[in-house]
Amino acid sequence: MRGYTWDMPKINVYLPDDLADAVREAGLPVSAICQRALEQAVSRVAAIRRTILDVREPVDLAAQLPNFTPRAVATLTLAIDRARAAGAATVTTADLLHGILAEGTNLAVQVLAAMEIDPAAIVVPSGAEDGRPAANALELAVTEATAMGHNYVGCEHLLIALAAEPDGLAGQVLRDAGADARSSRRAVSAAVAGYAHLRATTKEPANLLQAALAPIVQRIEALEARIS
Repeated sequence: MRGYTWDMPKINVYLPDDLADAVREAGLPVSAICQRALEQAVSRVAAIRRTILDVREPVDLAAQLPNFTPRAVATLTLAIDRARAAGAATVTTADLLHGILAEGTNLAVQVLAAMEIDPAAIVVPSGAEDGRPAANALELAVTEATAMGHNYVGCEHLLIALAAEPDGLAGQVLRDAGADARSSRRAVSAAVAGYAHLRATTKEPANLLQAALAPIVQRIEALEARIS
């Protein structure tokens, strides 16, 4: 990806094309807070690309991606292992979806089940796609987490990102199964809200999440249908 480096008072920022062009054309000053946020965003993107674009070298995923949950790190590890086993140099979106399903205990799997999609019935083929969509999907996952106000990136955010990724094989598989970006985002939001409620009202482990999630999703769907 091409980027720009330009100098403003006490500012030296590397940004993706669209954002850089927009800021330069607007001629707006960049505050210290914005500067820090931009630097952090670029750092996260750089870490993702280092981690996922070349699987030939071992990396410490937890150290490289500190905002990713342990289950998300385990998912990425499984995805990298699958790519290596296939002799590939990069990870594909299909590898990422395989990692989510193979890890098996994450919230994304529970969300799929609550959407009446059997995770065990999802077939993840080995597709002829390059590593770029996989990196894009991880970047989208970070964006989804940020938009939801979460300070972590979990498999649920990755699920939304994969469903939204237009070029990846995983997105095609998920959409064919009935999990597009909108429905996945809605179900994840309901799941997080349901999990928070369970944590606040019970001392039992949150293994009741799937049972609690289904009626929440149904109520949201009924409300949307009424509004439309």
